[in-house]
Amino acid sequence: MFKRLLIANRGEIAVRIMRACHELGIETVAVYSEVDADALHVQLADYAYLIGPADATESYLNIDAIITAAKASQSDAIHPGYGFLSENAEFAEKVTSAGFVFVGPRAETISKVGNKDAAREAMKQAGLPMAIGSEPVRDVTEACHLAEEIGYPVILKPVSGGGGKSMFVANNPSELLSAVNKVDLTTTVFYLEKYIADARHIEVQIVADNYGHVIHLGERECSLQRRNQKILEEAPSSALSSEMRQKVGALAIRAAKSVHYTNVGTVEFLMDKNTGEFYFMEINPRIQVEHAITEMITGIDLVRKQLRIASGEPLNVKQDDVTFTGHAIECRINAEDPAQNFLPSPGQITFYYQPGGPKVRVDSGVCAGSMVEPYYDSLIAKVIVRGRTRGEAIKIMQCALSEFRISGIKTTIDFHLKVLKDPYFCSGDIDTQFIYKRMIS
Repeated sequence: MFKRLLIANRGEIAVRIMRACHELGIETVAVYSEVDADALHVQLADYAYLIGPADATESYLNIDAIITAAKASQSDAIHPGYGFLSENAEFAEKVTSAGFVFVGPRAETISKVGNKDAAREAMKQAGLPMAIGSEPVRDVTEACHLAEEIGYPVILKPVSGGGGKSMFVANNPSELLSAVNKVDLTTTVFYLEKYIADARHIEVQIVADNYGHVIHLGERECSLQRRNQKILEEAPSSALSSEMRQKVGALAIRAAKSVHYTNVGTVEFLMDKNTGEFYFMEINPRIQVEHAITEMITGIDLVRKQLRIASGEPLNVKQDDVTFTGHAIECRINAEDPAQNFLPSPGQITFYYQPGGPKVRVDSGVCAGSMVEPYYDSLIAKVIVRGRTRGEAIKIMQCALSEFRISGIKTTIDFHLKVLKDPYFCSGDIDTQFIYKRMIS
């Protein structure tokens, strides 16, 4: 096992990784920008290195600065967390070339699955079900022609990137024209895909060692989204029967094996509510924001698994060993104003009190006095609960959020409480358009 790990990230995920490291006896190294000098992840680390100014490109996206910090701190390995450089194949390659272990899949795997067009082609060859899609779009005329062939509605997606960014849904030619005019086809490659309006977003957690062993840890329901970005997740999905669960789990393992995947990752699917069919979306080659709900129902620490696999250990869990207990829900607490279309709400947290209890977990990157900077993602904490049933988990989450107190900035706490009281959500009748159909008029 590593002696010292550098975490190339910030916020709650950096704190989460540090806790796992400290439990394993691994020393931690934080990197930080000038505005993060007093951040929680810096305070909790054994060592900390300044890598640049507030601008993310010159700090948390600065590969050379991060590797320089790893050398200076005599780290053994680098964990990318999520976001920033976590899906950057060049970063993974430079980390290993510099003599460090990269806690994640190999650079060639990240390159293959990080490009959605290449990933789609690989999954086609592996026999995974695919939504009707197109080749990369080069101009407006071609986009309109391809959309007619596919049939409206369509969704315009960038080939690279994640987090639901730069995606546009078009129900007709005029909406497609408007969407294409919002993107730069000269610098970013986009493709079109048939848009499934009545869909649920289902993702499967996979774990793979360096010796060809792959298992899945069940599915997560991620249908509640705003701007194609998740805000509430749960596990397991209330939409899946045991047969469907076995089917999508097998598809995820097949996908992982087809690209020789290692470490932890997520295979994402859209499920058509009308037919129950699954369609491959993408593979995320990193730890997910919502990994905690899988940990809650399986009892498996995914960050520890990442570290053990990266250090060369084989999987000590077989598929038949994986058991699922209860139902877990996660609410992402963002520094945003839901009344203003989730506009970011940076500022200083003047008061902070988080909920507790035997079935409540809070992963946070802030405390009272912390500054929520406008330069980075607005996620400040995650509340995760587990109940014996979905209904019990909803009630526990309602109580937990009612206890949560944050002053000085606007947050999504009250918005989540509104969702949790909605009768359609409580009955499990949700889809990827739920937030805009039910919560936002």
